[in-house]
Amino acid sequence: MRDYVIVSDATLDLPYSIIKEYGIKVIPMGIVIDDVAYNYHPDEIELTIDDFYKRLKEGANSHTTQITPILFMEYFKKLLNEGLDIIYIGFSSGLSGTYSAAKLIEKELTEEYPESKIYCIDSKCASIGEGLLVYHAALQKKKGLTIDELKTWVEENKYNSRHWFTVSDLFYLKRGGRVTSFEAVVGTALRIRPVLSTDEDGKLTVVSKIRGTKAEMEFLISKMMKEGIELSEQTIIIGHGDNLNQAKELESQIRSKNIVKDVIISQIGPIIGTHTGPGMLALVYMGKKGDL
Repeated sequence: MRDYVIVSDATLDLPYSIIKEYGIKVIPMGIVIDDVAYNYHPDEIELTIDDFYKRLKEGANSHTTQITPILFMEYFKKLLNEGLDIIYIGFSSGLSGTYSAAKLIEKELTEEYPESKIYCIDSKCASIGEGLLVYHAALQKKKGLTIDELKTWVEENKYNSRHWFTVSDLFYLKRGGRVTSFEAVVGTALRIRPVLSTDEDGKLTVVSKIRGTKAEMEFLISKMMKEGIELSEQTIIIGHGDNLNQAKELESQIRSKNIVKDVIISQIGPIIGTHTGPGMLALVYMGKKGDL
C-alpha cells in the first residue's frame, strides 16, 4: 500500500512544531507588503510573523495572493514522484479561489498518474479552524487510517471544527468588504468587537457584536462549553494576531475551569493577519455545530 501525506496551505496557522511533528506539508502563499513580494512559509523563512505585525502597525499596506494552478501542479507532482498519495485540506472556497485551483490540478494529475490517489477537500474553514481540522486529520492518520478512510473522516467532521474569532480594528475587515465603512467608524469609536465565524458555505459571517474584552472572552468560552465534544479529551487552540497577553488570559480562564485536556496558543500568520489585523483573538475546538 502506498504511503500518503496530508497537505494544506499557509492559511492554516498551526504552530510550526505541530506541522513538523506530524509531517504535514504546507504550500506557501504569497503576500505583498508595500510592493515587495514574499512567500509566507510556516517556518517563517522569508517573513516572520512578528515583523509582519510590526510593519502593519507602522502603516504598511499588504495584500495576499492565492496559490496558482502552476504551483499546485509543481508541488503535487514532486510528492507523486516520490511515490506518495495526497490528501489536500484547503482554505475555504467561500473565501478564496485556492481550493478551485487545487481541484483543477487534482483532475489533471489523476489522469496523468492513474496509479496514485489525489484527494482535495474544501475545509469550509479559515485560519486555525482549518488548522484544527488538519491537526485532527493528522491524529487520525497516526492511528492508522488509510487515505480513503481519512478522506471520509475529514468530509464527515469538517463542520465540527468550530472556530470563533474577534478583531480589534474593523478597518481591516472593511478593506476586505466584510463590514461597511460606517460600521467600521462607529464600531471602532464604540470599541465594539465583532465575533465572526464561517457559515455552511465557508463564507465569513458576523455572528455577534460585543463591547469589552471581558465579554468577548466570556462569549468564546460559553460557545466552547455549549458546542464542545468530549472537551476533557481535547487539545484546543487559541489563536492571536499580535495579541499574546489576551490569548494568555483566555488560556488562563479556560485552564482554571479544568474542562480541556490541553491548550495550545498559536500566532495568526500574515496571510490571515492581512485581513484581520493586529488584535485578533480566536478559539477553536471540535464540537457540534450550534446556531450561529
